[in-house]
Parts: sequence; structure tokens; C-alpha cells
Amino acid sequence: MSNVLTMIMAGGEGSRLKPLTSVRTKPAVPFGGNYRIIDFVLSNFVNSGFLKIFVLTQFKSHSLMQHLREGWRLSSGILKQYIDPVPAQMRIGKKWYEGTADAIFQNMNLIDDEDPDQVCVFGGDHIYRMDIRQMLKFHRKRRAVLTVAAIPVPVKDALKFGIIEVDDEWRMTGFEEKPQSAPKTIPGNPDFVLASMGNYIFERGPLVKELKRDARNNKSSHDFGKDILPRMFPEGKVFVYNFIQNDIPGAEEKEKGYWKDVGTLDTFWEANMDLVGVDPHFNLYNNKWPVWTYIPPLPPVKFVHFSELRTGHAINSMIGAGAIISGSLVENSVLGYSVRVHSFAHVEHSVIMNNVEIGRGAKIKKAIIDKHVRIAPGASVGFDMQADSKKFQITESGIVVIPKGAKVD
Repeated sequence: MSNVLTMIMAGGEGSRLKPLTSVRTKPAVPFGGNYRIIDFVLSNFVNSGFLKIFVLTQFKSHSLMQHLREGWRLSSGILKQYIDPVPAQMRIGKKWYEGTADAIFQNMNLIDDEDPDQVCVFGGDHIYRMDIRQMLKFHRKRRAVLTVAAIPVPVKDALKFGIIEVDDEWRMTGFEEKPQSAPKTIPGNPDFVLASMGNYIFERGPLVKELKRDARNNKSSHDFGKDILPRMFPEGKVFVYNFIQNDIPGAEEKEKGYWKDVGTLDTFWEANMDLVGVDPHFNLYNNKWPVWTYIPPLPPVKFVHFSELRTGHAINSMIGAGAIISGSLVENSVLGYSVRVHSFAHVEHSVIMNNVEIGRGAKIKKAIIDKHVRIAPGASVGFDMQADSKKFQITESGIVVIPKGAKVD
């Protein structure tokens, strides 16, 4: 993989994830107790042996940059291995990135300097495991100029994605960005459509040519899905890689094809809940394909008190390092590191991020609680929607979202 360059798109504003993205970019949002969202795509590339990686940042990037500095230092001048964050630099004019294609165009110097054969352009905000070597092998075997990763999704979800048509050889024959009606279904499978995952492998020459042409077009939105793909696929050398075929060492059959676009608060909560079941949809405990991250040096989790009145315990839950469950009950939840749950408190079906304190006798149900929140003794969240809605955002499915640093009485 020595002559393949990877560029991770990690500058997204993530407006649908507010208030979690009010203080950080979407790929930096904590996930699964120990991780940040970006850890999943970076782990996929590192585990696959792709070790020349640029991470393109833009909106509210400090938290992401700090995480990369603490947990993803890979630099080796001799071997040319690195994971380097690249802030928006306005190299070609005084403007921010105006789309995904423009973000790559504005960093064309990186491609020129590295002189790769192929360029991987992947999003930094999805939860999944993928062996990118298999997609690259597919790309090279077909002598494609562009290969797009895709996954079958139900027809009812088509309006959320770019929908692809393919022929028998999986050559792209059609593409429609977020169709509002009558999307083209998969041949022989009328209940599903083929959705773009926003992950691409380009041949270097055609990529540079298309980006330059796109930059000259004042009517373009400078987006890969809306502009680049529709111009390239009619020429017949754009192929589609079926993500369902991707095999991960150590993964169980039920995990095959797991991919979650955590673009909304509800899907973010659902993806966290996918981790905690007895037989989880997405298993973090696969040592053959680990998810790498940075965790501060902290003591182990502590459970205290065992009596008829109060017992500290957690059921079907994941608890981060340094947490103390003190005479309280945690059920079907994900807790980050250094969380303190005091006696007689009850947490259920919730995502609790780092350094949260839940007071004595507090009750938490179906909530997302950001870092450094303090829940007062006896307070309740998720039981009175009318009262909660006066203070906090509530999602369509009834998840209460408490922003970073809030104090809840």
C-alpha cells in the first residue's frame, strides 16, 4: 500500500448532531465510551496497512486535533508513514472549503508532493469495520478510474443517500443524489436500493483532471456525490464495491455489512445501543481488528456497596475507565471514562460521556449526556418530556440531549 494516499474528510459541521457539535466537529464527537467517531475510519486504514493519511479539518477542529495528537502519532520519516491533520489553509483564495471535492482541490499540493498511484477519499464520520485492501484489489482488478463503496439499504431510507445503479459487472450506470421518489432498486431485490457510503478510491490522474475541471465550473456545488460522480460514470470506468462482501478477521457473520451513518442524534443513540446487547450488532471486542484510540491514564472501573439497600452494579452496559458506580444501577447504557454515579441513582438506555457526575437518587432514561455535565441529587431526565423540553433538546424518538457542561437540577 506504499503508493496509495489516503485523505479523510473530517471537517464536517454536523449541524444535525447539535448540541453535540456545538463545541466540536462531528468526527470528534465521543462514541462508545472510549472512542471518537473518527477512530473507526482511521482504525480501518491502519489495520489495512494504509499508513499515509491526511485528515482534512475545518469546523471547530481543536478537539479533533488534540485527539489526533494524543492518540494517532504515527510519523516515521524513514518509512514515510504518518497521520497528519491538515487545517483549511485557503491556499487558492480567501475561502473555506465549499464542498467535499473543493476540499481535495484546495489540498492538491499534498497529492502533487506524494505522487501516489491511487487516492482514497473517505468520510470521517461513520461507524463500521472495513478491510480497505479488498476494495483496492477490486478497483485494480477492474482497472477502474474510480471505485465507490456502496451498501444495500431499505427503499424507505433512499432519500438519505446517493443511490447507485449498476450492471452485471458492478459498473456504475446511474446515480441520483437523495432521490425524493421512485428510487432505482437493486435488480432482483425490489425492497432495497444501493447507497453510496461516500468512500472512494480514485486513480490519481483522473481525480486531478476532474477536480480541476470542477473548480472552473462556477455552477458546481463542488461535491463528489452531486458533481464529480455524475460526470465520471457515463464514461464507463466507474465501478461499485459491494461492502456486504467485505470480510473482517474475527467478525461474526451477523456483523457483516454493519455500517452506521451517525448523522442524527437518534442514529447516534441507536449506534451506541448496538454495542451493549448480550449479542451486540457491532462487537467492539474483536481483537483481530481493534479500534484504536487514546484513553487517559486512569484507574479501573470501581463498583462499590453491596447491601440490601444499595448495590453498585451495571447490566448490559459498557463502562469506561475511571468510572465509579456507587450503590447505583446502570442498565443498557454506555458510560465514558471518569463518570461517577452516586447511590440510589438509576441510569437506563442512555449514552453518558466523560466526566459526568450523576447525583444521589437521580433517574436518567433514554438520554444523551455530553461531557462535564452535573446531574443534581434527586433530579430526573427522560421521565417528563414536557418539563425536559423546556430546558433541553428532545429528538423525534424521545431522546433527551443535554449539552456539554450543563447543570441539571
